Amino acid sequence: MGNGPQEKRGDCKISCLESLSVGSKPMVALSLADLPGESGHVILAMGGLDQKIHIYLGDRKGNFIRACELKGHTDWIRSLDFSLPVCLDSENESLLLASSSQDRSIRIWKMVMRLSSSNSQVPYKKDVGIDLTSYIEGPLFLAGSASYQVSLESLLVGHEDWVYSVEWQPPFINGSKAHQPMGILSASMDKTMMIWRPEKNTGIWVNVVTVGELSHSALGFYGGHWAPDGESILAHGYGGSFHLWRNTGMDCENWQPQKVPSGHFASVSDIAWARNGEYLLSVSHDQTTRVFAPWHSEGDRTPWHEIARPQVHGHDINCVAIIQGTGNHRFVSGADEKVARVFEASLSFLKTLKHAVQKSICFEDINEDVQILGANMSALGLSQKPIYVHANTDTPSRLQSDASDSLETVPDAVPTVFTEPPVEEQLSWHTLWPESHKLYGHGNELFSLCCDHEGKLVASSCKAQSATVAEIWLWQVGSWKPVGRLQSHNLTVTQLEFSHDDAFLLSVSRDRHFSIFSIGKSREASHHLIAKQEAHKRIIWACAWNPFGHEFATGSRDKTVKIWAVDGSSSVKQLSILPQFHDSVTALAWVGHERSINSGILAVGMDDGLIELWSVCAGRTATGHDSEPSAFSAVLSIRFDPVLCHVSTVLRLAWRERCAGDSRATELASCGADQSVRVFKVCDF
Repeated sequence: MGNGPQEKRGDCKISCLESLSVGSKPMVALSLADLPGESGHVILAMGGLDQKIHIYLGDRKGNFIRACELKGHTDWIRSLDFSLPVCLDSENESLLLASSSQDRSIRIWKMVMRLSSSNSQVPYKKDVGIDLTSYIEGPLFLAGSASYQVSLESLLVGHEDWVYSVEWQPPFINGSKAHQPMGILSASMDKTMMIWRPEKNTGIWVNVVTVGELSHSALGFYGGHWAPDGESILAHGYGGSFHLWRNTGMDCENWQPQKVPSGHFASVSDIAWARNGEYLLSVSHDQTTRVFAPWHSEGDRTPWHEIARPQVHGHDINCVAIIQGTGNHRFVSGADEKVARVFEASLSFLKTLKHAVQKSICFEDINEDVQILGANMSALGLSQKPIYVHANTDTPSRLQSDASDSLETVPDAVPTVFTEPPVEEQLSWHTLWPESHKLYGHGNELFSLCCDHEGKLVASSCKAQSATVAEIWLWQVGSWKPVGRLQSHNLTVTQLEFSHDDAFLLSVSRDRHFSIFSIGKSREASHHLIAKQEAHKRIIWACAWNPFGHEFATGSRDKTVKIWAVDGSSSVKQLSILPQFHDSVTALAWVGHERSINSGILAVGMDDGLIELWSVCAGRTATGHDSEPSAFSAVLSIRFDPVLCHVSTVLRLAWRERCAGDSRATELASCGADQSVRVFKVCDF
């Protein structure tokens, strides 16, 4: 407990002053305040699973004694908050305590100091009949020579579900004294926040403002918070989302939703840049796919925002691949199911993306012929059905399927073209992409995906404990028919990547081996294994190709990164081993120098969340039409500051390909088990 910011800053030492035991039921809410008057005491309120509010009195040295209990709530108490001392009805200064509960109610308790302690008797009398006063008045407690009467000031009923949070409006300074406004903010699992104030004439507390979310995917608010000026209110929901409203009214209150940061609320398993780097796509175990992009505004700053949520799924999503080549934006995602799903960008997203990138030199012209405006979700949260554009109506149609009678669907989405970053409710429901295909074939949950650079083939793998299940499937983009089943590994294939000339497919596995497959250029050409080798002593988590050659890197739980090269067309040899890292290597990404085709930067992500950049260079000697690697070097260039890195396992790294005419700076995206997606700008490497 402090009295404000200290002038001198140094080491902060914390020691335990007191331990309080209140019984077997856990306490989940606390609030601490100064008692009004000259007693110099502090008051502590605790509430929890026993449905009671426990009041303790203490001094500045941390000596607390039990004062009383407040009973009235009929379910768990979730939140408590003391006001500053206030004057009500010409009485002495009173202290107000707001409490909220899972019984859907809010109670305001008043604590007022009596003039003396001579009449400090128990307020209840056995001989007196039950009347209104006996319900409202609470206990007395002593603080030094003063006595305090507790009473129930008001009972607020309006929420339809558990009230998880209650908070007094922040005080404002009037001269040299802080003034407590009479306003309470409550947040509930009914997806609403309410502001309560007493009426001027009657003093009865009423709900004057109600804000909330209507999205089917929102599961309620876990807490609400005032801005210091009292003109904004913020809620946080079950899905880790923020919801912000600001009072934009002049003469009367007008609370409008505002833009807030957003992100995943579970481990982010995979990321992929769009073909030309317009946006970053991420998938997570929070069962969503999200699109992040820099929203180019009029100023110099271009802040990043989540601009779409293409997939809201019913299973944890493990992997994703952007479809390369020409045509509309498409991606394939794999989740904890045996089906890979293909999604195609809607017209509303394409137009929103145009507003976001504005004059970005990487942006392609939008295909205005796209006839799908957006998508609806089924009630089970699996397939997303298209909403088609109709020439004779300005509103999106209902689903063009037999399931459009709302028996198998939740209410229709309203796809919208956004001219500014969308808010949470819009993201979770109105920015879905339609699902165009399902890819059946794997025997277990999907684990890894990749697409070749021409946009003709997609490779996929699933969780496996046998050779037959661990096979890699090749799918033809467009027809989405399986064109190859590659067998080599005995356990789960953890990552797949095509070489930059699409001649080879590299796979690494839990069985500690890597495999190189030759990829045919025509439909009739065969796809066959040309090399398989045990490369590490532990699981191989990551791999990456040299953008300008047939060298590749593998990273393993054995804390090593090895560089290999395809020698000719039928064998692989090891070129180098980087110095051993301090933790397991879990992610790799290789970007080339435009100034030299034999050099580049290898990004290495580790199990402890740290990231390093290594400068790699491979000399070559010409032999006929091909060139063979002769000498190879790797030097540590940058070790990222731990403050900038993840605090848990780095699961994927991806370089943003530089567009023609772009500056010398390039960007590295990372995602991790700490639920975050990070984008780093790397200059002059």
